[in-house]
Amino acid sequence: MAVRHLWLMRHGEAVPDQSDLTTAGRQQAELAGLRLAGVPLEAISHSPRPRAVRTAQILARRFPDVPVREAPELDDRVPTDDRATAAAMITRFTGPVAEESHELVITHNFQVGWFLRDAYAAPPERFRVVNQCNGGLTLIRYPAGQVPRVILVNDVSHLPVELRFTGFPPELRP
Repeated sequence: MAVRHLWLMRHGEAVPDQSDLTTAGRQQAELAGLRLAGVPLEAISHSPRPRAVRTAQILARRFPDVPVREAPELDDRVPTDDRATAAAMITRFTGPVAEESHELVITHNFQVGWFLRDAYAAPPERFRVVNQCNGGLTLIRYPAGQVPRVILVNDVSHLPVELRFTGFPPELRP
């Protein structure tokens, strides 16, 4: 057994109808790709929603040999309303690995919160208190036989100030 490195990213900022990314969202995806350039990614998984698909497409340009795949478990659902899908998501992306691995998962705010809630072994309702910026990165390490280790949460250091905190309502922006 080895260490699984799970990189989580909230998709780039979406246009109002959620069918694509804004110019800012495309920039967030490009800059996240630059930020992750030195990470030995083995796979990029994404939600089936267009905003996550587009983010993955942009980011994948930096990783031409890395497979990109859709993961229905990452869909934008409230995890407490769909426990089976939430459990499938955790099982698929946090289970043991035979060799050290790095995977990028592009998904949604609630799903990143659910992964963090699970890593901290917090009660189910706690996922709602974790908010992610569009383009923010979170890293959780899963060492074999040990509790998960949260390394980064909502890292936006790769984004200029004007691209940070999109996806947050004005009252939650610093």
